[in-house]
Amino acid sequence: MNKEAFLAELGGRLSGLPEEELAERLSFYREMIEDRVADGQSEEEAVAAIGTVEDIAQQITAEVPLGKIVGEKVRRNRPRKGWEIALLILGAPLWLPLLIAGLAIVLSVYVVLWALVVSLWAVDLSLGAAAAGCVVSAVPYLRAGSLAGAGTAVGAGLICAGLAILLFHLCVWLTKAVIAAAGKTLLGIKASLMKKEA
Repeated sequence: MNKEAFLAELGGRLSGLPEEELAERLSFYREMIEDRVADGQSEEEAVAAIGTVEDIAQQITAEVPLGKIVGEKVRRNRPRKGWEIALLILGAPLWLPLLIAGLAIVLSVYVVLWALVVSLWAVDLSLGAAAAGCVVSAVPYLRAGSLAGAGTAVGAGLICAGLAILLFHLCVWLTKAVIAAAGKTLLGIKASLMKKEA
């Protein structure tokens, strides 16, 4: 792929960006390709060395704030006609509660996921504290001469410690998964807002 084809495809994928942002990004990649060509690479080699258009577009989309994309989408929309405005106003008792309910559902799912993560971390910390408490509670049993009681306390402490270690790994995995899912969801929203209108 040559420089112009690369920049045209990248511009098409980033068409939802504000004009000045799009021009700045395209200029950056144009200069990068020209610098590599000046260093002795062919245009095709320089373009291939930069990466795929899809990866670059995804990276740029992730970097641009959602507010900029939404602002550009609103700014580019055509002016509303009088009858459309009247329908929006008259239909507000129907669509506004539905919109609020939809946003509330999305927010509640997000909060529930994070509540699950926090709850699991709390259980993990509790198991760790219980393990320490059980081991410490073996001391009075030893002073009283009860080896069975001390052994039971230490055994319970080891069980709690093992469960805490296993749960720690689950908590780390779940935290990373929720963060990744939130990031992918936000990236998907940005990408859908940046698509060209037919």
